[in-house]
Amino acid sequence: MTAAATQSAQTLLHLAGEMLSPLPEGALWWDQQRLLVVSDLHLEKGSNYAAAGQMLPPYDTSATLARVEKLCAALKPETVISLGDSFHDRRSESRLPAAYADRIRALTGAHDWVWVEGNHDPDPPAHLGGRAAKVLHLGPLVFRHEPTGEAGEVAGHLHPVAKVAGRGRSVRRRCFASDGARLVMPAMGAFAGGLNVLHDAFRPVFPEGCMAFAIGEARVYGVSHRHLLPDGGAGGSGKWRL
Repeated sequence: MTAAATQSAQTLLHLAGEMLSPLPEGALWWDQQRLLVVSDLHLEKGSNYAAAGQMLPPYDTSATLARVEKLCAALKPETVISLGDSFHDRRSESRLPAAYADRIRALTGAHDWVWVEGNHDPDPPAHLGGRAAKVLHLGPLVFRHEPTGEAGEVAGHLHPVAKVAGRGRSVRRRCFASDGARLVMPAMGAFAGGLNVLHDAFRPVFPEGCMAFAIGEARVYGVSHRHLLPDGGAGGSGKWRL
């Protein structure tokens, strides 16, 4: 990152009057509520692609679960919200190896686990523990999968990434996107792609633009809107599918 990015041992993000911590693993921590938010895990995406003939290493679910397990062990949250698209498709559960299902049940059994419904998984798993919700309201914040632009909203779905110039080249990182009133989470899934925060899809959510909190190797960097770069020239539009 460049001098355009501000860094600290712990980056803090203010949203609707609440103080939140965006974490380098791609999760969000609300210390006052002992609440951990993860988004767009897309478990079993690799096996979905393999079934269609596109062979990917079948380790994405294990790698993604390992990040969640590590965070839960370190932070000991009372509540965990999985903010939609936890599974890549409706048949992911049937392809889930028994050992991975056991790991998920261990997580849902240790915490008040909420599966927020996503567009990939509108029917949250019934046999893996936890509880389901379309939308969840906690204090001034509202948690849902697809962003609407509502004040106090924490959403996922768009898989934001930030592109920033530095030292003669540019870097592209998954990021949290926020304007102080609403927040879009990065995708946490190992095989999840990303959409530049300058893409037209973000305009209804952030009509005045947003700041990116870009994920580095060991910390999160705040990047102002004026230092963000679009992908591929001056345009920020084009077809996309998440």
